[in-house]
Amino acid sequence: MDEKIERPDDLSQKDLALFIIDMFHRIMVHHTLWFCEVEHQLGMKKALDVMGVASKRSYDIQMKRLSSALGFEMKDGVPKALLDLPKKSLLTLADDIGKNWIANDGVWFQAVEFAYGMNDAKRCNDSCWGRFSPFEAWAIKQSLDLPENAGLEGLKKALGFRIYSRVNLQSIIDEGPGSFIFQMNKCRIQLARKRKGLTDYPCKSGGMVEYTYFAEAIDRRIHTECIGCPPDKHPDEWYCAWRFTIPEHNE
Repeated sequence: MDEKIERPDDLSQKDLALFIIDMFHRIMVHHTLWFCEVEHQLGMKKALDVMGVASKRSYDIQMKRLSSALGFEMKDGVPKALLDLPKKSLLTLADDIGKNWIANDGVWFQAVEFAYGMNDAKRCNDSCWGRFSPFEAWAIKQSLDLPENAGLEGLKKALGFRIYSRVNLQSIIDEGPGSFIFQMNKCRIQLARKRKGLTDYPCKSGGMVEYTYFAEAIDRRIHTECIGCPPDKHPDEWYCAWRFTIPEHNE
């Protein structure tokens, strides 16, 4: 960097814009570190309770300042520009955000893999799912106003609101009042590997954490069983399949 540049005021227009983008990134990381430390000190449940309070207050404060600085209007706590978009455009935006999320996940995985190897990347990936799955379940329960133990019907609904639902094709097969099967029929990651002539990514260890933790966060009574997930062999119609059950004596 130029020795004459001592503070942001000295930056060019482009570099100052990049500095502002980096500040947003720092806020996101700081937000995450706060959550991780509260989880470490107080446990996941209390950390999610605290997040419910802190994230709402933070959103209101930040959007008030940003709307004033950037000149966009807020309506009912939402940027009016989003409310004015056609529903189709909002759904397309949700799809694009979902693709960005899964790309971000892949970037992190590869950054660890290329530096330290596949084993460490998979360990980090599986541990990350152990935190993200219950958080995502909590976020969905909050937005849908699901009860504490929402049962299998609550889980079905929640699975339809995961970020994954915007990038993959999934389906549900009912087996009766006490269980259902969830299938991932088209997986963006696995299809990309298939196009490149690669074998399936062995995601079973991560999936066991991901689906078990997600289901238990929706309802602690739910039992998760893996029917099949790579490296397991699977039929053409799905890449992974999971059975969710609430034992009859808990119904």
